[in-house]
Amino acid sequence: MTVDINCDMGESFGRWELGSDAAVMPHLSSANIACGAHAGDPAVMRRTLHLAHQHGVACGAHPGFADLAGFGRREIPIDPVEACDLVLWQLGALGALARAEGVPLRHVKAHGALYNMAARDGSLANAIARAVAAFDRTLIFFGLAGSGMLAAGRRNGLTVASEGFADRSYESDGSLTPRGAPGAVIDDVETVVARAVRMVRDSRVTARNGSNVILNIDTLCLHGDTPGAPALARALRCGLEAAGIRVEAPAAS
Repeated sequence: MTVDINCDMGESFGRWELGSDAAVMPHLSSANIACGAHAGDPAVMRRTLHLAHQHGVACGAHPGFADLAGFGRREIPIDPVEACDLVLWQLGALGALARAEGVPLRHVKAHGALYNMAARDGSLANAIARAVAAFDRTLIFFGLAGSGMLAAGRRNGLTVASEGFADRSYESDGSLTPRGAPGAVIDDVETVVARAVRMVRDSRVTARNGSNVILNIDTLCLHGDTPGAPALARALRCGLEAAGIRVEAPAAS
């Protein structure tokens, strides 16, 4: 039994720093690198690529809304054609730096509001998947487990990875609890590890209302801006491996 641990990385910008990338990176198998829209800048992107490569962590693009002030977590109405262009632009930016560093890109995962909107809106999910396929069909498309994002990826000829969230609360329909709601982000280490092991081993997670949601998980997400992220990442990896679950990045088919 295997699972990937991914984390949103490279989300600093200029003199503003977010997260503890150097401390979190050794415990991951995949890094989602901000592409300069919701966060990140060329220097941060290049530095994060280099750091991930040093630790043998698979690099992926993490495109989001061009909304630095809102950190890409504010929902912005967007036309599917515009969304495709937005994602393609960001893939090109990170792809150029990755090529210069000699680091291959392995996957794409949309960020924040763009991700959550695509999980609900098939046309938006298809637009994002179409951008990924136009850029590089070998890239793995990460999407929320149980959502239409996975079907959109497959329709566009992409290998997909079904994503669960170790440090986020779920609603009974399999969606993530909105960040503004109580308990949306889980920072208790033991709780996060236990939920993650159950998600991978039993394909289930307990929703906020106490019901069980069935999820098939290929990759688990941690957030680098969660309080105590380095300790949480270390505990998560140790807990998964102690449960007999091997941690490794997904492979393209």
